[in-house]
Amino acid sequence: MRSLLPLALAALLLAAGCSKDKDVEQPATLVQFPQTLAVKKLWGEDVGGGKKQMVQRLGLGPAVDNGVVFAASDKGEVLASQLDTGHRVWLKKLKLPLSAGPSAGAGMVVLGSSKGIVVALDGATGRELWRTGLNSELLSAPAITDKAVVLRSVDGRLHGIDAHNGKELWAIEQQVPRLSLRGTATPIIAKEVAISGFDNGKVMAVSLNTGDTLWDTALASPHGRTELDRLVDVDSAVRVVGDNVFATGFQGRTAMLALDSGQIWWAHDMSSYRGLAVDDDNLYVTQSDGIIVALRQRDGSELWRSDKLKLRRLTTPVLTSTAVVVADFQGYLHWLDKTTGKLVARQRVAKKELISNAPVAAGDTVVVLTDRGKMVAYRATPGAAVPPGASKVPGVGKLKPPKPPKAPKAPKGAKAAPAAATSAPASAPPAAAPATPAAPASEPAAPPAEPAAPAATPPAQPATPPAQPATPPATPAPTP
Repeated sequence: MRSLLPLALAALLLAAGCSKDKDVEQPATLVQFPQTLAVKKLWGEDVGGGKKQMVQRLGLGPAVDNGVVFAASDKGEVLASQLDTGHRVWLKKLKLPLSAGPSAGAGMVVLGSSKGIVVALDGATGRELWRTGLNSELLSAPAITDKAVVLRSVDGRLHGIDAHNGKELWAIEQQVPRLSLRGTATPIIAKEVAISGFDNGKVMAVSLNTGDTLWDTALASPHGRTELDRLVDVDSAVRVVGDNVFATGFQGRTAMLALDSGQIWWAHDMSSYRGLAVDDDNLYVTQSDGIIVALRQRDGSELWRSDKLKLRRLTTPVLTSTAVVVADFQGYLHWLDKTTGKLVARQRVAKKELISNAPVAAGDTVVVLTDRGKMVAYRATPGAAVPPGASKVPGVGKLKPPKPPKAPKAPKGAKAAPAAATSAPASAPPAAAPATPAAPASEPAAPPAEPAAPAATPPAQPATPPAQPATPPATPAPTP
């Protein structure tokens, strides 16, 4: 039933397109804006078989750990490259149809396959450490600590695996609806707790050591007459900041939950199957319709929303120091200002190549992988001047400095006048300077009379400023 969902959605879109009463809304065209954030391409690399490989790479996104980028292809190729230079560190070819990962941490790189095989590689050399089978398809990257590896499988199970030998420690199951989106949430580990969303709209927390369920909270409840209306999948990773958990779901809500109890502190109706990103104060959500919304963490109040990329099938957002970064279905990478939501930069990763997996950010460096295996790294430099012609993609214009006002043209008969006027100020100060000191020397009685006059002038001048400040308070008063 899960495999029929794309066909069902396509049928709905076709029916809507054939309807005479309604026109299908088209993806937003790229709007014109001045580029204000300097972005530079660092390097590019091909991962896998290029155009010959599968386009559906639902769980294969890049990962960064200790200055190294890891990426994989569905043909079993795993690549490690330096983040700054793109220099290849190692290449490993696994005879597996990879579909999940890689995830990197604790000195390991862990991947999953469509056949349920989990493989752990040494992060420094690519040497295989262990592999184990879970007997269910894997479509999301695992979470890694030095003790355990946690994975979600499509059969509704959350698995805990020993990080040292690959043995399964525990497994927890949630009910899977008859129809659900194709994809699973990436688990998150925080404070010895593994947290993940499920296809039934629930978010569950499990003890990392024992596998005991600590809490499970319904982010949304199925409602509606049809199976499509009742989809409430939580297919994106939750985010943890301190003692709070932030989660979002499809046709459900975006909410803040307590890490220790799962209690919902606030929630807003919002549909998202891509997910959210958080910083110290705010969270940023990519909605199902492509609208990006920024919310305040403490109360969920909306800061801004941007519809400039509506219906462009955006990825999960990632954050740099000053921007929110998303990729779209036409191979574009977009930077939006964190504070205002305005577009500040854009780059084209590849022509007509879908990007379905979220980019990964390390500081102001962003690495993105297209569904056909083209991996590119970009670096933004906040505050730097944007060079002319830095970006040559649709909708991006140069940020031109204001031109100085042009001097008025002099009449033909007055060509000599500007020269004379220009030379006069230069010669006037020297002439006036000697004349001033010479006067006190020849007429000593005159200077005492001159200081007396300035002394009388200052009292009159200070009396005027108090009268001027008294006016501003009187002006705003009638305005309200």
